[in-house]
Amino acid sequence: MEEMRLQKYLALAGVASRRKCEELILEGKVEVNGKVVTVLGTKVNSNTDEIKCNGKIVKIDEEKVYILLNKPIGYVTTAKEQFGRDKVVDLVKINKRIVPVGRLDMYTSGALILTNDGDLVNKLTHPKNEVDKTYNVTVKGIVSKEDVEKLSNGVTIDDNYTTKPAKVKILKTDEIKKVSRIQITIHEGKNRQVRKMCEAINKKVLALHRCKIGNIDVKDLKIGEWRYLSTKEIENLK
Repeated sequence: MEEMRLQKYLALAGVASRRKCEELILEGKVEVNGKVVTVLGTKVNSNTDEIKCNGKIVKIDEEKVYILLNKPIGYVTTAKEQFGRDKVVDLVKINKRIVPVGRLDMYTSGALILTNDGDLVNKLTHPKNEVDKTYNVTVKGIVSKEDVEKLSNGVTIDDNYTTKPAKVKILKTDEIKKVSRIQITIHEGKNRQVRKMCEAINKKVLALHRCKIGNIDVKDLKIGEWRYLSTKEIENLK
């Protein structure tokens, strides 16, 4: 394998996304041939260099795996967890190091891809690639057509950020219980974005489930179950 930047090597080895790998390097958690390296862009060669992250040797696994998980509520989407909480990687029992692609917060269920393909992680998490993510949301209150129009056109979250146009439709309203179910499709990945979008129209989220990533859905998977992606699904993501 040819020389490559250290952060790319770590990402290809499935350590984390490329941006997270850059953070690990800057934090002094990466060694090359026994020396801590904190300079981004340092070139390494997988055939001759020994690379360690957090004291463990990191190697690129040439066999890539791609997994779809229907994430349960109560699991965190970090590969490592310092507070002892349940991790999504613990639900997938395979003998390969994999990382979740992007994040779902602890109280959100649904579609989550896990892989050891660092290039795919980078592609799917980079904002410029605009991968659609579809959520079914149950909110307190009745969602009006005006609310749908606001969400569709973009709302202000985090004080000054306006969300990009979204696809929004009402699935069901219950006038007696005063709750609504809506579907929102976005291609951004801001922290807790869907929850904040609903707050922007004064609707509290009661339940949040990501049903699709791109054209890949979890309708045939029970909560907590996982499967390997098909060759066609992988090609579509790439």
